[in-house]
Amino acid sequence: MRVGFAVPQSGPWATPDAMRRIATRAEELGYHELWTFQRVLYPVGHPMGPVYRSVHDPVVTLSYLAGVTGRIRLGVAVVNAFVQPVVLAKQLATLQIVSGGRLTAGLGLGWLREEFEAAGVGFERRGRRGEEFVEVLRKAWTRDVVEHDGEFYRVPASHMDPSPAPVPPILLGGSADVALRRAGRVADGWVSSSREDLAGIGARIETVKAAAREAGRDPEALRFVCRGVTLVRPGASGPDQDGRPGGGPGGGSDGGSDGGRAPLTGTYDEIRRDVAALAGHGVTDVFHDLNFDVGIVTADPGQALRRAEEALEALAPGA
Repeated sequence: MRVGFAVPQSGPWATPDAMRRIATRAEELGYHELWTFQRVLYPVGHPMGPVYRSVHDPVVTLSYLAGVTGRIRLGVAVVNAFVQPVVLAKQLATLQIVSGGRLTAGLGLGWLREEFEAAGVGFERRGRRGEEFVEVLRKAWTRDVVEHDGEFYRVPASHMDPSPAPVPPILLGGSADVALRRAGRVADGWVSSSREDLAGIGARIETVKAAAREAGRDPEALRFVCRGVTLVRPGASGPDQDGRPGGGPGGGSDGGSDGGRAPLTGTYDEIRRDVAALAGHGVTDVFHDLNFDVGIVTADPGQALRRAEEALEALAPGA
């Protein structure tokens, strides 16, 4: 099991200094990867909650952190397919080069209609669009002459140098069966969402693997990354203490949780046990994401950073 950590990205605590402190300390402690996520808009009156109210761009954030770290990998989970794939391909290729080949590119279909509207992209047929999006990215990164004439995108015969080396692995998100099967067919792995029910994550991983086998691919070569909505609650393990936005991914009594406790919620010992249990369900990577803890993103920035640094130390690989 590889363990990563999400950098401060949402709310008042997400300052450049806090990003740098968490990133450099995570590298010192042996974490495998730093992670970011995307939220472009917060529509007025939307019930998403404070987690999504103020979010930094994930690619720019990772570019900044590439310059202050040297070994730890850099992951985005996820950029959504309402952006333009050729422009994103250029940005990610450059990030891969300047970081020394440390990038993991996570892609999602998106679910917020307002973001699609603002980007001038249709909300319908997102699944097929996402599959073509992956095709364009891979062409841009691997071909001397890039050319594409598809349903959603057209690229005239062009050079897109410099090419990233190595080509960044592509993970796909999504929880519906069709999305899971798509990840197995065309991606290098799958990444769960912040609302994932971790009690059933093993079954979803098996769906991805089955699709990979049907496509003639090796399912054991895929990565299965769990966004760990980690909620440190010493002495309070009930579901009413979880603080997850919108009900969140918890609520089950399986996947390493005790009784009614949501996985990755509770004391540090409980959370470490949950991480070990996820490995038994086929998860290859988990990253602790405190950006989805309402108590972090609404706290005084200094207090939030102190809590995050404590968690970073307590949950470090081998701790």
